[in-house]
Amino acid sequence: MLKVCMKRFARTLLALAWFPSIAAASSFEVRDIRLEGLQRLSSGTVFASLPINIGDQIDSYVLQVAARSLFASGYYDDVRFEEDNGVLVVHLVERPAIDTIEIEGEKAISEEDLLSGMADSGLQEGQIFRRSVLEGIGAELERQYMSQGRYNASVTTEVTELPRNRVGIKIDIDEGTAASVRHINIVGNTLFTDEELTERFEMQTTNWLSWIMSDDKYSREKLTGDIESLRSHYLDRGYLEFDIDSAQVSISDDYESIFITIQITEGEQYTVGTIDLLGEMVIPEAEMNRLNLLQPGMTFSQLLMTTSSDYMTQRLSNAGYTFAEVQGVTELQEDGTVNVSYFLQPGARTYVRRVEFRGNTKTADEVLRREMRQMEGASASNVAIDQGKIRLERLGFFSSVNVETTEVPGRDDQVDVTYTVEETTSGSVGGSVGYSDGYGLILQANLQQNNFLGTGNAFGINISTSKYYKSANLSYTDPYFTPDGVSRGFNVFYNKRDFGSSGFTPFGVDKYGVGVTFGWPISEIERISMGVNYTHSLITPGFSPAQQIMSTPFDPRDGFYNSWITKDDLDNDLGQFVDDINDPILDDSGNPIFDDAGNPLYNQIYQDDPNDCYSQGTAANGAQYIYFNCSVNDMATLADSQVVSNPPGFLDEYGDEYDDFIYNVSWLQSTLNRGILPDRGYRQSVRFEVAVPGSDLTYWRLNYEGQYFQPVFDWLTMKVRGRVGYGDGYGDLDELPFFENFYAGGLGSVRGYYRNVLGPRTSPAQDYVGVGVVDANGATIPTLVDDNGQLVVRDNNQYGTRAFGGNLLVTAGLDFIFPTPFVEDQRSVQSSFFIDTGNVFSTSCENGELNCHGFDGGKLYGSYGISLTWISTFGPLTFSYAKPFNYSEELREEAERNGGEFLEGFQFSMGQSF
Repeated sequence: MLKVCMKRFARTLLALAWFPSIAAASSFEVRDIRLEGLQRLSSGTVFASLPINIGDQIDSYVLQVAARSLFASGYYDDVRFEEDNGVLVVHLVERPAIDTIEIEGEKAISEEDLLSGMADSGLQEGQIFRRSVLEGIGAELERQYMSQGRYNASVTTEVTELPRNRVGIKIDIDEGTAASVRHINIVGNTLFTDEELTERFEMQTTNWLSWIMSDDKYSREKLTGDIESLRSHYLDRGYLEFDIDSAQVSISDDYESIFITIQITEGEQYTVGTIDLLGEMVIPEAEMNRLNLLQPGMTFSQLLMTTSSDYMTQRLSNAGYTFAEVQGVTELQEDGTVNVSYFLQPGARTYVRRVEFRGNTKTADEVLRREMRQMEGASASNVAIDQGKIRLERLGFFSSVNVETTEVPGRDDQVDVTYTVEETTSGSVGGSVGYSDGYGLILQANLQQNNFLGTGNAFGINISTSKYYKSANLSYTDPYFTPDGVSRGFNVFYNKRDFGSSGFTPFGVDKYGVGVTFGWPISEIERISMGVNYTHSLITPGFSPAQQIMSTPFDPRDGFYNSWITKDDLDNDLGQFVDDINDPILDDSGNPIFDDAGNPLYNQIYQDDPNDCYSQGTAANGAQYIYFNCSVNDMATLADSQVVSNPPGFLDEYGDEYDDFIYNVSWLQSTLNRGILPDRGYRQSVRFEVAVPGSDLTYWRLNYEGQYFQPVFDWLTMKVRGRVGYGDGYGDLDELPFFENFYAGGLGSVRGYYRNVLGPRTSPAQDYVGVGVVDANGATIPTLVDDNGQLVVRDNNQYGTRAFGGNLLVTAGLDFIFPTPFVEDQRSVQSSFFIDTGNVFSTSCENGELNCHGFDGGKLYGSYGISLTWISTFGPLTFSYAKPFNYSEELREEAERNGGEFLEGFQFSMGQSF
């Protein structure tokens, strides 16, 4: 301060020295003022700091005051005064302006934080340059790095003069390396070991996890916090005379190792004596006493006393005394007891004048206000205010929600409540364009917006198409259809899918429908919903359907049957029914087959003899084919004993087209702290749906899902989750329709396994095949029956066995959520180690289903691995890598033998919510 004053005094003397006539002579009247030397500043800026006006009578004292005023503005390096025939001439030398600030070498402290701190100190691009400020910032940066244990850090500054009175500033930072804590020694402890006292420390000695947690890096703030943790350890166990005598920090000569020694005095342990409530009792004393956790005779605990004070303060706040204070005071007694007194200061009862919202640039105020439980004009309640914060966080529209209660100026009985939110992505957008030989062109686009146009309503649309899959879905939900929170939603959908292309058994579903759902809140954390859907379904069995869908082989007496095989390998026959006898015959690549004359073979070629109904031809790839074709009349001569008869499949019994009315009811309970990537609370739901009587199919499904978050440490949260589903038929239907089965495997289920691959598998379809029969002349004639006149049957291994699902689903998982390394904003990213387990079971195994059995805990497949979810601008991105265990090697071989995948370590999903 003295240095600054001396500098200003010297500048003032210099300014007066350039005007000796004014310094020594009498005063004069200012007829005009002329400014010289200005480059960037306007004359108005100068006159604002110059306390002289035209017509003023000035002398040396007035000029001294004027010089001080101009220098105090900080804009000038030099100020001189002259008098020219009554004109006051002010010569100014402006300080340079900062053109650029360049920072290099910063890592531990971000450039954004550095620039922000410098701006607060007056060092910012476009501002006036002050060298003293720059030097002070350099010294402060070195102190900050030293407080982080970086004792060999250095900061150098360089100022470059630029044209037009500007300067460029360059700050080079050598952060050095953070010193590691090698030893923590506590002296004076006899009641607890060093390990017991230091296990709660944030700062630890170097260990095998330090490279991830960086818990061995020294900082002054960490040491201060750890000393307070040590103090709390003793005070919470009744040692009220505990004291920290000293805390010494030593550093090695190479500045890389830190040694900490803490000297303590433990003192005696105290028990609770008397407990008194003092102050103004605006709430009955008996009720306040129930909030006290301490009892006479028990060992004193600072934590219990502080918690009791917080409970009492919260109770007063809920009654409208927003600024109430409750302070616990201890009084030590010679007999080893301590008397505890709680001083209650409720203050004036307060009312809420206004509830305001800030930061919601997209979301309408109405959407936030309807979540409030604290009303304007009502007495203030911290519970209601906090409940509003929690409800806003659960919406999933905001990455952060903060609330502040401020006193209205001039009033001690009114407050304003302000909620500040930071909006985040409240939906997902996904799209893809691809091509594959199997599927052809694949187009997909989806939009899910849970805060549509800022209204808080949910809107979703999904359109996708490929060779084997087409779907369109439109949904809209208004969560506040009525002011009381009754919701209403609509959905319209259409999809057509060939499940054989998705790892399932081959069948197709053509489905469309419409539905409406209403929901009612029954408490702050619970909600029930009811709805009804109309669904029309058409099932197509596909080529070579599984036995569980349609019985095979087909009875050749029921229609035209054709089959073709290569001459080189009769066993590679493919058989099928043909609906249109005018269709050309195609090989397995979809190319027409030609006879020896070059004419395409058609289904209307008949033979009279069932043992001789064949023709020869050439496929497009040059392969020679033998084509079997028999009419109904030919096959009518077959006896029942010659035809293989398997149990009927689902379509054989119930047809292939259904109109169903499905009623659903669900219950939801949630205390999650956030709608996106929660880490506290729990959520559970139960959903029951039933195809009501009058539907073509009568069945029901029950599904339960739950998840629970439990903090383990400050940096680690455990998540327990599970799902159980069960379904069955009723009335005329004795099983759950196969296309409503549950599936497991993949993301959102049991990671590490291919999507939907777990559980029962179908038995393969069967075909009648051609064989070679030797005639009387010794020639081999291809025919459909063997020497005994019996039709020959084989399993069709083109599709083999496929995942079929089941009517009982059990999955569970355990996740350990930890901070994502190298990521500052942990609210949009979540990393975890996980263990998944689960499987699909069936209570009605029929028609030779493979891997089919009722619930068996020993058959719960598992996996473990690591997962990362990032809420990007396009919606959630999820990556996981898993190692499966406790799975059936036989099932894996069966899946891979039939052309499918079973294990999938790395999995990825984009644009979907999880």
